[in-house]
Amino acid sequence: MTAGHGVVRSRQLIANLKRLRERAELTQEEVAKRLDWHHTKVFRIETGRTAPHPNDVRVLCGVYGLADAAQVEALVQLAKESRKRGWWYSYKDILPSRYEFLIGLEQEASVIQTWELAVVPGLLQTEDYARTLIRGGPLELDPDEVQRRLEVRMTRQRVLAKPDRPRLWVLLDEAAVRRVVGGPSVMRGQLEALITASKAGKTTIQVVPYGVGAHPGTAGSFIVLGFAEPGEIDVVYMETIGGSLSVDKPDEVRHFTAAFDHLRAVALSPDDTRAMLVAARDILLNR
Repeated sequence: MTAGHGVVRSRQLIANLKRLRERAELTQEEVAKRLDWHHTKVFRIETGRTAPHPNDVRVLCGVYGLADAAQVEALVQLAKESRKRGWWYSYKDILPSRYEFLIGLEQEASVIQTWELAVVPGLLQTEDYARTLIRGGPLELDPDEVQRRLEVRMTRQRVLAKPDRPRLWVLLDEAAVRRVVGGPSVMRGQLEALITASKAGKTTIQVVPYGVGAHPGTAGSFIVLGFAEPGEIDVVYMETIGGSLSVDKPDEVRHFTAAFDHLRAVALSPDDTRAMLVAARDILLNR
């Protein structure tokens, strides 16, 4: 099992437990009362705040009237897998919980679609570029915190080196290409890395040029993560200064996928994008 299965398995387990409870026509409070649990425990399980112990899952199945032993054992196995820790657990003290959620989803996604309004996305950042962004972020971090956050960002990129790596489709606003982060030398290195990445298999990079004018992406950056497993729904992830947000309701996810499709339609072709990146890099050679 790969490191990211915990997050995906947790989502599958939560969806199944909630479905069973609703089929049994029980409220969260009624379930907790029957099991002599704290009145918020079922709520915490169904919202992902608490990872249920396999024994908890077994007794919940009993309360919900699930008599099929094979189905019960399948849910218990999901509980065991959802509790396994990924490589990022050792950085838990410096990572927001939703960022951990993103990393876990990236490990299991089959498709990652990223729209970035201002900067190069984390999966394609060079070390120098990423360090500059982390230092210039909204938080005041000491050197050790900067280094550890940088380690997380660089380790995240290993997902693109897996044999079963996800399909990555990146749409960048032209501002992300023109903004010189870290000075000419750092930005040259970043543009060179984008040029190289654009030639890799299963990676597509397109730029939405200034000339397009107003478009759906002006509202902000977002990531859509899709999964190959049957029944696993797409997730949208967004970062803000105040924290990170995720959306997984199908109707809401469709708004983001429609916006991504629109942006993809007005963006430069991959070849024209590569030409823009090369030209932007060459301009910096003289600075």
